[in-house]
Amino acid sequence: MASDELGTEPQAPRRSSRISGQAKVETPALAKKPRKPSKAGTKRAAEEVDEDEKNKKAKADEDETVKENDDVADAAPIDIGDILPSITLKNEKGGDIDTGSIAAEKGVVLFLVPKADTPGCTTQACGFRDIWQEFASLDYDVYGVSADSSTTQSKWQTKKQLPFPLISDPKRSLIGVLGAGDGNKTKRSHFVFEKGGKLLDKKMPVKPADSPRLALEFIKGLGLSE
Repeated sequence: MASDELGTEPQAPRRSSRISGQAKVETPALAKKPRKPSKAGTKRAAEEVDEDEKNKKAKADEDETVKENDDVADAAPIDIGDILPSITLKNEKGGDIDTGSIAAEKGVVLFLVPKADTPGCTTQACGFRDIWQEFASLDYDVYGVSADSSTTQSKWQTKKQLPFPLISDPKRSLIGVLGAGDGNKTKRSHFVFEKGGKLLDKKMPVKPADSPRLALEFIKGLGLSE
């Protein structure tokens, strides 16, 4: 009897073992050409190198400034008749301030406080604030000095509406030169310099409420003696 008559399904034809056993041949990948750096990438790399050089120069300048300040701070404290030395510090805004140049055009009063935004120091600072215009009318600038950071001084200046600059001296370089350094403390005091930077008067220690009045009285007395 035929296979279709028996109900069996016809078998699929067998694949040749010679064909199935052949290895596949892979086409080698084409070598990629090196990509040329884009103009933007080259420019960015150059800017990074330039920025790195600027940072190195700024660090070197900062180190030199610190060395110069340390050299000045190691000197003996100044006395009446001595000149205000040049020390580069920061003001309350974080900008550089050269103490040797602040008295180039006007007389200067430096009042020193142990710590910003404390009761006694605020009394002293606000005392100078309240008669600040009288100092200005006599051609004198007023500066507050402390070992506080610029940020702390800025907040204090805003809070108490202090109209004069503040000098941040965290290493007490200037404070030490003025003879007001006491270890990790600052002696409350004030110093009067004439135009040109010569020290005319100093009060140390001094009471917070008395400091502004005594400084102003001394300056007014200069005019009477001329």
